[in-house]
Amino acid sequence: MFGHGTIERRTRDAKPATGNLLWGSLGRQGTGCGSIDYKGERLKGAPMNCVFAKTIYTGRRVLSNAYLVFTGPKISGTAASAKGRREGDFDVITPAFIDAHSHIGMERAGEPSSEGEANDQIDSILALPDALDSIQMDDTGLRDAVEMGVLYSCVVPGSGNIIGGHAAVIRNYAPTSTAALISRGGMKAAFGYNPRSTHRWKGKRPSTRMGAVALLRSRLDEVQQKVAKYNQARGAKKQEITFSAEEKVLQDLLAGKLRMRAHVHKIDDIAALLRLVDDFKIQATVEHAMDVHRPEIFQELRRRKIPVVYGPLDAFAYKVELKHENWRNVRNLLASRVEFGLMTDHPVTLARQLLLQTRWFLRAGLSKQQAIELISRKNAQILGIDDRLGTLESGKWASFIGWNGDPFDLASYPVAVYAEGSVVFADGVGPQDGPALFYS
Repeated sequence: MFGHGTIERRTRDAKPATGNLLWGSLGRQGTGCGSIDYKGERLKGAPMNCVFAKTIYTGRRVLSNAYLVFTGPKISGTAASAKGRREGDFDVITPAFIDAHSHIGMERAGEPSSEGEANDQIDSILALPDALDSIQMDDTGLRDAVEMGVLYSCVVPGSGNIIGGHAAVIRNYAPTSTAALISRGGMKAAFGYNPRSTHRWKGKRPSTRMGAVALLRSRLDEVQQKVAKYNQARGAKKQEITFSAEEKVLQDLLAGKLRMRAHVHKIDDIAALLRLVDDFKIQATVEHAMDVHRPEIFQELRRRKIPVVYGPLDAFAYKVELKHENWRNVRNLLASRVEFGLMTDHPVTLARQLLLQTRWFLRAGLSKQQAIELISRKNAQILGIDDRLGTLESGKWASFIGWNGDPFDLASYPVAVYAEGSVVFADGVGPQDGPALFYS
């Protein structure tokens, strides 16, 4: 066994590789390595496999000298001894990482900013656009993310509009945007500076914070009154009241069927959001909160059970509403005990650097296990996908990262990344011992 991690790869080419990785025969279940069935479970007749690690961070606890056991795309459990075919040995195994707020695939690496698609400029309230329709899976940022174990992203529209459209939780390793979709991520909204900075775009645009909130209130009130009128109507009168596609979406938002993903940085902009929540009984998530430098608003969010998707840390404070941004603000976040996870806001900070952001929380007192939870279990819970992702537990997807050392050591890196039971990245098995991706 090699201290820095080994994995026995099975592929169509039965030949030895240089370095610490071994090549074997045909991929499991005859699908080939990295061939993922996005619809089927592949459990019936699937072989049992296992990988060993000196340390396994499950997303809930830390295991020593243990095996992670998986059958097809799902985890069977952990064990003290090998079960089924032993595929690899690693120093550390962690759950796959989840980026809870990103524009990856919409703002694409190697393309000019003019080709970015995070914000449509046709109007300020856009309830129908779907981030999934602008995601291009050939964005090389997705490949970089997979290599660092960031296998899942909640891709949201930008914050130039008051309402920007639907978010999509995706597999970063899927061949097409349709295959990538895991779940819906809510409705993007924006408060503060950004929606008032786009007054030169098309449509009805605000130039102040109060104007932006007023436009949103007016539109929500219109739909709310129409719904009330419809509910009170009887017979033919009821049939006369029809809802547009946009109104149906906003109706779902008002009914709590859609969560508002609210871009907001400053304390008083969060206060404005909470007044809107009170008036319309909206389910919301606070996105960013990077200018919050006092604990009270986080305490209020905890009291209301409104989660925070915090970040991006390590980004340049390029506007006035970020003048109080400082890594030490995480202490207020932690002290409040509000539910929170982390984002990269890719490309503001790169998706592949998600784990790097947790170092500030280690400095503020979290354990390594707790830091990993922020970008696995906590993000999965906030996004509503914790039934399948976020922890290495029986019945969940076999999506995990095999490391050659302590993930929090700058010299360490993933040597193998598994998605739903298949290897999607392995280091040292490609040309000239370079990385190899197996899902494209």
